[in-house]
Amino acid sequence: MTRVAIVTDSVASIPQTLIDELNIHLVPYYIHRGTETLRDLVTAKAESFYQWMETATELPKTANPSPGEYLEKYLQLAEEGAREIISIHITSKGSGAYAAAMAAKKMFHEKFPKVRLEVIDSLNVQMCQGWMVIEAARAALKGFSLKEIKEKVQKMIPVSHMYQTADTLRFLYLGGRIGRAKHLVASMLDIKPIISMVDGEIVALGQTRTRKKVYKAMVDKLEEFAGQRGIKIAFVHAAARQEAEKLKAMVEERVEVVESLICELSPALGVHSGPGTVGFCFYPVTEE
Repeated sequence: MTRVAIVTDSVASIPQTLIDELNIHLVPYYIHRGTETLRDLVTAKAESFYQWMETATELPKTANPSPGEYLEKYLQLAEEGAREIISIHITSKGSGAYAAAMAAKKMFHEKFPKVRLEVIDSLNVQMCQGWMVIEAARAALKGFSLKEIKEKVQKMIPVSHMYQTADTLRFLYLGGRIGRAKHLVASMLDIKPIISMVDGEIVALGQTRTRKKVYKAMVDKLEEFAGQRGIKIAFVHAAARQEAEKLKAMVEERVEVVESLICELSPALGVHSGPGTVGFCFYPVTEE
């Protein structure tokens, strides 16, 4: 085990190969589909779940893990020898995961007072959160201290950004995740919105009528933000890998990409934006 164990939520949507390679510990979300309860990425797999969503007449409900489930993971790591743990979570303004993990932290320290545990609110979603986890895990493998890793993650929070679009805002609206983009709902069936996140809340940055135009607008915004800096970027999608590949090609023509990944949104996250969602999560690389 590395000096610092890294924990996160399944909704970070990190590719399984990196989870295994970097020894990242996931705590899965819940999906309640009628009377059926599924575990994100465990009994709810992306391909079959998004196929089902295409014909769904009612949106499933999602729920973050309980404090007890985070506690179980922390206890497991401590019992396996971890003496420092960093737990990185989806924005607290859109989910109860961070609060649950903080509650678990209090209970954990009653049993393992000498094990250091830091719980971090990423104020982000998807692979913005995922990049923080990946870089934390890479630093842990290099032997960085808990303090150094925490500082690295905290520096990434304000400069990590998501731009995405979907065929419709219907799923975000039905799931109550529309945030400050509520004014788009009236025409949600006819537009291709650019959705982002500011201070942990979903916002709308613009809208067009076609995928081609919305991709161009997203890349324009990315290029403006990145300038001459290199970026690390994850192209995210929900049952739309070919569209993610198109977006990737457009980005790589105009921006210096230091590292890129293609990631499918976990079902518990994709349920809110729906099949056809495409976008990217990125941050500027200031040091290597």
